[in-house]
Formats: sequence, structure tokens, C-alpha cells
Amino acid sequence: METTTFAATDGFPHTALVGVTSPDETLAVQGDPHAVVALASVTKLLTAWGALVAIDHGLLDLDDPAGPAGSTVLDLLDHTSGLPMEGAEPQKAPGERRIYSNAGFDALAAHVADAVGIPFSEWMAREVTGPLGMAETDVTGRPSAGGRASINDLLIFGREVLRPTLIPASFRNLALSPSHQGLRGIVPGYGAYADCQWGLGFELKAEKSPHWLADTFPPETAGHFGAQGSFLFIDRSRDIAAAFLSGVPFGEDHKRVWPALTQEIADRYGS
Repeated sequence: METTTFAATDGFPHTALVGVTSPDETLAVQGDPHAVVALASVTKLLTAWGALVAIDHGLLDLDDPAGPAGSTVLDLLDHTSGLPMEGAEPQKAPGERRIYSNAGFDALAAHVADAVGIPFSEWMAREVTGPLGMAETDVTGRPSAGGRASINDLLIFGREVLRPTLIPASFRNLALSPSHQGLRGIVPGYGAYADCQWGLGFELKAEKSPHWLADTFPPETAGHFGAQGSFLFIDRSRDIAAAFLSGVPFGEDHKRVWPALTQEIADRYGS
């Protein structure tokens, strides 16, 4: 593992923890890889994986009714249930619009917990973070945005997405493929897009611009960023995953640094 400094973070006025991994090993780290920091909405990637593990175990199905009337597990995973960011009252019919929703992911976790017969945080510890050895991850908070983890653990999870061990590769492929294409939606902090592509829990770069990833990333690049200045991306074209943690609210400093940083990561470590 290389301990490094990324030029793109020069002048960033907050802590900038960064890590890059291949499918086999951590390639580079900036800062303390074991510092545990709030993930905010990057938590959704872990929650989605927990739901996919439950589906693989045969305990629920993507087509199961879940959330508001007419919605399914799939709709909750790809933000098409109609639920708003917060609250229980749908804003649209299921499948009509991509509405980014914390409430939808909390409803998803509640549905999984009912299906598996134990609290969602216990399911995650037993079936996801425990088996992967993510000892520096806490998923006892809100399944939508309450997780905490280290760069070290996010890179463990990145390796899992690159080479799945808990779910079949076909499920991973589905999670990182466009779901309900052609729907208008908003990426919080960046704006509205006529085709706001998402997979199952994972945002897809697609043709979105401006974006938190550099414009050179291929459309299939998947990941998420969080309102506490965090991100995780999976670039299968380069066979790398990378994570960023700052522990401060997302703002203009992050929007300025992230595209340059993600390009620097791709240039230095992409195969």
C-alpha cells in the first residue's frame, strides 16, 4: 500500500481522507485509513448490498410490494417509489419519476428486517459487515444515511463490489446497471437531469454533467456521495474503487475538488 498525497486536495480546508483499491489490495491511502467518519448517504450502498444478500437467500424478491401502494423493493432501491426525500406521503406514482429518497431506503430496510426476522442492523452485521471483516463500520444508525466507517472499510466494500463474494456477480451487475431508464430526476447538490440514471442503490455517472465524478469517467461508473462530504465510486473499466471521507457537510469545496481528485485517481491507478 502506498501512502500518498493527492495534489487535487491541496487547499481543501478540511480533512481529506482518500483511498484507492484494486480487486485484490489497497493501492494508496491519504490520511488515517482507520479514522471512523460519518458516511451520510454512502450508507445506502451498504444497505442495498444487505437487501441483495437477503434476495439471494430467497427471503424476499425485487418484485415484492414494499413502501407506498404500488411500489416494490426494486422501486425503493432505485428511487422510483414516489416517496420524497423525507416523509411518508408519495409525491408521484411508482415508476413515474426518479425522486431521491432517504425515506425510501429506510422503508427498504424495514421491509428487509420483516423478511429476515431480525433488526436490519443485526442482519447487516451478520451477513455483510461481519463476513467482510468491516470491523470499523457502524450501521446501527438510519439505513439511508446513518452509517459510519473508515477508509479501510470502504475499500474492503469496494473490493467486494469489484469481485462479489456475498452475492452472485449477476446480482452485482444488476445493481450497477441502469434501472427504470429515461426518468427525470435530481442529484442533490448538482441539479436535474432528463435521464437521471440509477442502479439498485448505486448512482450511475451516465451522461450527467456537472457531476461529482470527472467527466472522463465512463457512463457505467457507479457509486454515491454523501452530505457529510463522503464518496465511494466503482470504476470497473479501470478495475478500481476509491473512497473519500471528510466528516464535514458537503459544499462548494467538495464540488471544486472532487472532479479533479477522481481524475487524478483514475490517471494514477487506473489500469
